[in-house]
Amino acid sequence: MSQVQVPAERVERWVANFEARHGATALETSEGALRGVATDGSTFEMRLPFDAAYGGPPDAAAFAGILHAPADWGVLLVRKGGFAVARLTGSTIVESKVGQRHVQGRTKAGGQSQQRFARRRDNQARQAYEAAAEHAARILAGLRGPVVTGGDHAAVEEVLSDPRLRSMTTAGPWLAVPDPRRSVLDQAVVDASSAQVEVTNAA
Repeated sequence: MSQVQVPAERVERWVANFEARHGATALETSEGALRGVATDGSTFEMRLPFDAAYGGPPDAAAFAGILHAPADWGVLLVRKGGFAVARLTGSTIVESKVGQRHVQGRTKAGGQSQQRFARRRDNQARQAYEAAAEHAARILAGLRGPVVTGGDHAAVEEVLSDPRLRSMTTAGPWLAVPDPRRSVLDQAVVDASSAQVEVTNAA
């Protein structure tokens, strides 16, 4: 089983390529997704982003036609090494901030030295999360749509626990990203607003 993100403009081509590889493919709409079953037994399940359910006809063009980002939404990526936050209108970033924070790696030292190191590392991570929350509260203030999150689960939860962010609505997909940089943020925006496809190849 594998998972891929497919932007709206590539959905029809992706389905055609799936059929070319696996044989004639029957499409159906099932449980909020567009499903395909090929003659070789391979299947795919294509879902809309932002936890939206698809209820249209079993047709790739129809699916692609409603695959678009909200008018007002956000992305929040957090890891110990940095953060990225963006506010978007459709596919356009209207405001963003990317920040890196130095958080020391683990040490092999033991005893009190290790304890001091762990406290310092925790303090550095906490400062990074506070910076992420500060920028997220500013950039996403009054957001009407959802926030797509990614990075490290514990780090994201820590940032979202800020009182200014608790009322925000988060939505899938979860984005597994490395330490955020501008290029990582740009790709995350594309992935967040793409079709989420799970492929199961026949044995």
